[in-house]
Amino acid sequence: MDYASELIEKGKRIDGRKFDEFRAISLKEGIIKNAEGSARVKFGETEVVAGVKLELGTPFPDSPDQGILVVNAEFTPLASPDFEPGPPSEDAIELARIVDRGIRESKCIELEKLCLIPNEKVWCVFVDIHIINHQGNLLDASALASIAALRNAKIPKIENDKIIRGEFEKELPVVFKPINITVAKVGNNFILDPLLEEEEIAKAKLSISVRDDDKICAIQKQGSGIFKTEEIEKALELAIEKSKELRKLIK
Repeated sequence: MDYASELIEKGKRIDGRKFDEFRAISLKEGIIKNAEGSARVKFGETEVVAGVKLELGTPFPDSPDQGILVVNAEFTPLASPDFEPGPPSEDAIELARIVDRGIRESKCIELEKLCLIPNEKVWCVFVDIHIINHQGNLLDASALASIAALRNAKIPKIENDKIIRGEFEKELPVVFKPINITVAKVGNNFILDPLLEEEEIAKAKLSISVRDDDKICAIQKQGSGIFKTEEIEKALELAIEKSKELRKLIK
C-alpha cells in the first residue's frame, strides 16, 4: 500500500494508467439463457455478472400503478478471500443499495408501464448482481452490468395468469442509461477505476450516477475522508465527462 501511495504522489499508478483512465473494459450481453436479461462486465480483472428476472406481484400502497424494482448483490467467497459465505454482508447490501438508487432516481425504467392492474398486479423487476472476481471498483462494474442487463431484458408472455418463460411480449421499458462513476481520493489526487490496492489507501470515495442528459441522479460518499466543495464540483465534472465513455459500451 505504501508503494501505491508513493506512486500516486509522483503522478503514477501501479498499472501505468493515467489518473482518469479506466482499465480495459469488456461488456457482453445476453449471457444467461434462463434470465429475462443479463450482462457480464469486466474492468481489468474485476468481473461482475448481472441477471434480470421478472415476476408478478402486488404494487406498493404508495405507488399502486407502478411496477417494482429490487436490486440484490451476492459476494461469494470465490471472488475474494475477504468474502464470507452466508447472508449478504454490509458491503453487499450497500453496493446493491447504491446501484438501486442510481437506477431508480434516474427514472430509467418507466415503472408505470409495468402496471397490469392498478392496486392489484404489476411486474416486479429483480436485478441480481454476482461478483465473480474482485480486483477493485466493484460498484462501477456492477452498475454498468445492471443497466446493460436491463437494456436487453424482455417482458415474458402471460397466459391464464401464468408466466410463459422463454416467450416474450416486448422489451422492458428502459429509456435512460445511467452510468456510475466512482472518484477515489488518495492524498490530494483523484483517481478513477481504482484497483483493490488503491481502494485500500483511498481516504474517501464519491460514487456519482449520471444520466444520458448529464443529469446527476445520485451521489454516495464512502470512507472517513472529506471532500471540499470545490473538490465535489471537480468530481462531478469528471463523472459527467467519463460517463459518456462507459455509456458507449451499452448497445
